Parts: sequence; C-alpha cells; structure tokens
Amino acid sequence: MRKTLDSERLSPIDAAAFKGLREHVHGRLREATLSGLFRPGERLSERQLAQELGVSTTPVKEALRRLEAEGLVRTQARRGVYVTFDAQHAEEMIFARAAIESMIARIASERARPEQLQALDRILEGMRRATQSGPARHLVELNTRFHEAIYDASGCNYLRRLLDNQRVYDQMARLGLLRSREERVLALKEHSAVAEALSSGQGEKAEYNMRNHIIRSGRKYLEFAFPPGPAASVQAASQKEMFSVR
Repeated sequence: MRKTLDSERLSPIDAAAFKGLREHVHGRLREATLSGLFRPGERLSERQLAQELGVSTTPVKEALRRLEAEGLVRTQARRGVYVTFDAQHAEEMIFARAAIESMIARIASERARPEQLQALDRILEGMRRATQSGPARHLVELNTRFHEAIYDASGCNYLRRLLDNQRVYDQMARLGLLRSREERVLALKEHSAVAEALSSGQGEKAEYNMRNHIIRSGRKYLEFAFPPGPAASVQAASQKEMFSVR
C-alpha cells in the first residue's frame, strides 16, 4: 500500500523540459520537500524518485546533493538519503524570509518610481477581484507577481538573491492555503496594508506590515505542511493528490 501511495507523489517531467532537466528535477524534489510531501526522517530512494519523474537516476543524484547542500536532506553512509527538513527548520526559514523581505519593502518605499507603484496597484486590484470570485491558482499567480513587483521596485539585487534560499512556499502549498476563504480575505488585507505604506512612502510601516504578513502566513504554512496528530495522514494524502496533477 505504501508503495502505491508513493508512486502517485510525482508526475513525470515533460520531454519538452529536458533542456533544463537538472533544474527541473531539483525544483520538483525541493518543492516536494518544502511542502511536507516528503516527511521528516523519510528515506528517499533515488531509483524510485527517478521512476516517478520519468528520468534517469543521474539528475536525481545531483538534485539530492544540492538538497543536502541546502540542508534539506542528509546522506548516511551505506544507508541512503534521509529528509532532515522539519517544522523547526521551516520556521527558521520563515523568520529569515520575514527579516529580508520586510527590509526589501522598506527600501522599496524609498526607491519605487510612480509607474512601479501604479503597477503594484493594478496587481492589487486583480487580487481583490480574484479574492471574491477567482480560482485559487490565479490568486497564487497574482500573489507571486505582487511580491516580485516589490522586489523590482526596491532594486535590491543582493537581498533578492539571499531571499531565494529562504523560500519555503511552493505553488501547491500556496494553492492549498488560498482555497480557504478566510485566508484569502486576510491575505488581501495584509497585502493592501503593505501597498498603502509603500505608496505613502512610510518605510517603517511597510517593513512592519510585510514582516507581520510573512510570519502570520508562514505559521499557516507550517500547519499545512506539518499537520499534527491523526489529521497528518489525511493532509499528506491531499498533498500527494495535488502534486500528482501538476
């Protein structure tokens, strides 16, 4: 039964993506780890992962080495590769992201050009409409665009690179969270507060609002990725289903 469930976790990678195969494999396995699809302490089989993804074991081996360098898995001699990413690790990454991204928001309030603020307002308006009636997937895309617009406005290339290693949210985790009506409304309120502070040039307020948004939504992510008690098996099954249809 375990083998059957595991085989449904990862869908094959399209042959059209083979040009960047190593990046695709790494990205897929990283997302599966960060979303809680691979549980803390779980042993990862290179052969099985390669079979699920429809690739050879070579890019899988390379991807696992990269995940180990990122601190998400650990190789034990003669035993295999085990997942080390857990709720505590995720929480630390959330705090790091909150610190970096809130500073980016503060700097964006000082550097943003009028046309960049207008573009941010247009994205926010789209988020308002999507919050009311749009599909969760579209709202996830707008969410990403909103944060990217702030990064662009800040011009903080170095901080942006640091932020790349602190992303614990993958598209599937966001999708799961934003299917909740309550979460949609609260996220819109928080994004609106960030945008308002940026537009009025209130750097300290923009920093404060962004930090609170990331930490608050980060804790919701922890509940999603690491559900406690008996509900954990139900949540894991739901995540497997979402991941298999990507």
